[in-house]
Amino acid sequence: MAKKKDKYEALKLDNQLCFPLYAASREIINMYTPILSEIGLTYTQYITFMALWENDGMTVGDLGKRLFLDTGTLTPMLKKLELQGYLTRERSTEDERVVIVKLTKKGFDLREECLDVPKKMSACVNLSLEDAADLYRLLYVLLGGNDK
Repeated sequence: MAKKKDKYEALKLDNQLCFPLYAASREIINMYTPILSEIGLTYTQYITFMALWENDGMTVGDLGKRLFLDTGTLTPMLKKLELQGYLTRERSTEDERVVIVKLTKKGFDLREECLDVPKKMSACVNLSLEDAADLYRLLYVLLGGNDK
């Protein structure tokens, strides 16, 4: 006799793509925490600096798009980093609704302190280079359909 299919099969946690993505993301960020705390950064601050090191002078809107963060998350963090002297926020002269984020010398200098972070993290993640490259590509496909 054939086994009856469980109508709740689709609701099992082990059958969800979202769960291992969520759990892996939390694990990776938890691995970053002790490394970044030595520098005095949170993970969100770290990725913000990386985006600005690549493209200083971004608008808050463009920075949010780049980091997949909304302005409600970004604005308080940027205010804090500005108070710490890492960056400035200036209204655009063309459109005062637009805020431009620029690193200060202190913000650029922080890059030196972060140079070892990727190396330390790669030692924590148990993936071959090939698997890591495949995962990276697939995650970006999920994020926007771009095949990086």
